[in-house]
Amino acid sequence: MKRTGLGMLAVMLVIMLSLAGCGSNKSNDAQPSSNSPAASPSGESKPEKKKLTLWFYFEGKSQFDIIKSLTDGFGKQHANIQVEPVYIPFADFKKRLSVGLAASDLPDIVIIDNPDHAAYAAMGLFADITDNLKDWSDKDQFFAGPWKSASYDGKQYGIPLGSNNLALFYNEKMLADAGVTPPETWDELREAAKKLTKSGVKGLGISAPQNEEGTFQFLPWLLSTGANFDHVAGDGARAFGILADLIKDGSMSKEVINWTQSDVMKQFAAGKLAMMVNGPWQLPDLAKNAPDLNFGLSFVPKDKQFASVLGGENLGVVNGPNVNEAVEFIKYVASPDVNKQFAQDFGYFPARKDVASDPYWTDNPKLKVFAENMVNAQPRGPHPKWPEISNVISEALGKSLTLGSTPDDAANEAQKKIDGILGSK
Repeated sequence: MKRTGLGMLAVMLVIMLSLAGCGSNKSNDAQPSSNSPAASPSGESKPEKKKLTLWFYFEGKSQFDIIKSLTDGFGKQHANIQVEPVYIPFADFKKRLSVGLAASDLPDIVIIDNPDHAAYAAMGLFADITDNLKDWSDKDQFFAGPWKSASYDGKQYGIPLGSNNLALFYNEKMLADAGVTPPETWDELREAAKKLTKSGVKGLGISAPQNEEGTFQFLPWLLSTGANFDHVAGDGARAFGILADLIKDGSMSKEVINWTQSDVMKQFAAGKLAMMVNGPWQLPDLAKNAPDLNFGLSFVPKDKQFASVLGGENLGVVNGPNVNEAVEFIKYVASPDVNKQFAQDFGYFPARKDVASDPYWTDNPKLKVFAENMVNAQPRGPHPKWPEISNVISEALGKSLTLGSTPDDAANEAQKKIDGILGSK
């Protein structure tokens, strides 16, 4: 066996030397391989086209077509870069990212739910693109909340794609009949909700299940007190208190702990709620289900300050060989004209102040409130352990609304758990 191996080695060496000699004599006749730059008629080499992949989880052909319009538009301006959009079902999205991170099988760009951005940045999925954006003047146009949602530990790991937030919807006729104006403060809310609660109608409705949806709806109340997700005790207890008080006096249904945001919208459309907290994505369904309903919008009533919570997605640049090209793509998507058209087509609110000031948003009385509310909207987190923290907050909210704990006890218990998650002593 050893002799055979040596003999074969000798033959291979002879062949290699022969091929080397042929190559040196016929270099002008060599044809480019599939991995080599193609030769142009002038003899110059064309740059090889870089192929990038974009993962997203939006369902439906219309959503795919909108995303593809971004990749196609970018390709027209960058002939040497091709970005391929790939749909991954939302239920599988995080798993695919985690498995891909372990197996080094990842896309180059990801559209990600904004509260998840920091967690994956901490895991090493996203590239630190702070220096790439250092001289990009457009970054100063972004609202603070959306921009912060794509950052972690003082570094930038992507940029906002589009945003939404929560506001107060109110039935104009019900408020007029009750002789109340849209409440701006918590005291005004208590009074208005009580007057509006009659004849099978509740004054206010929110969504408060024990999951991310419940946390999302609770954060405007918490942030309004001056508290934050990592410090819910003290002032933050007032946020649990205002909502528990509405349950106690009958102004809000105990069933809110089971209601999704869609359920709340349906109750409002059916005339069973005088006011609700919800987002702009409900506007099409309201127009369809209650076309004759006259309703207005205003900011969520405040304690110390007006506050809202940020929804929407970000563009994350994956840590890999195509970071520079991926950055060029996200800059293109964020450019004013592209961002404006995308936000209109997708039903987003622009994360850019200059785009959000367009008459499309500012002249529509329904959209105007959400556009103005972007100044008040803060991200969930951002923190790599946000899912754990969110679970604690929604659990505490549930205990308050079922009156199983006092607001102070619920807030203090939640604070101890959050401190444990954050590693505080």
